[in-house]
Amino acid sequence: MSDHPSEEQSDQEKERTLAAGLAFAVMGTTAASCFAVGILLGLWCDARAGTSPFGLLAGIVLGSVAAVVSVVQQIRRFL
Repeated sequence: MSDHPSEEQSDQEKERTLAAGLAFAVMGTTAASCFAVGILLGLWCDARAGTSPFGLLAGIVLGSVAAVVSVVQQIRRFL
């Protein structure tokens, strides 16, 4: 810490920038994970029930919905 307010302010700005960057990284990872889980579950259902491609389509839709809901919840934390 320094006696200069400008240096403290720049440190705070750096911390906010880092926090925002990490938040976006978490949002992207969460969205990708939701998509991947939905696709994998859809493929698994298709393999088990022989309903190709309907399980995959349902998995994509459910994964997309889960990704949007999760990202919206994360964004609301910052608003």
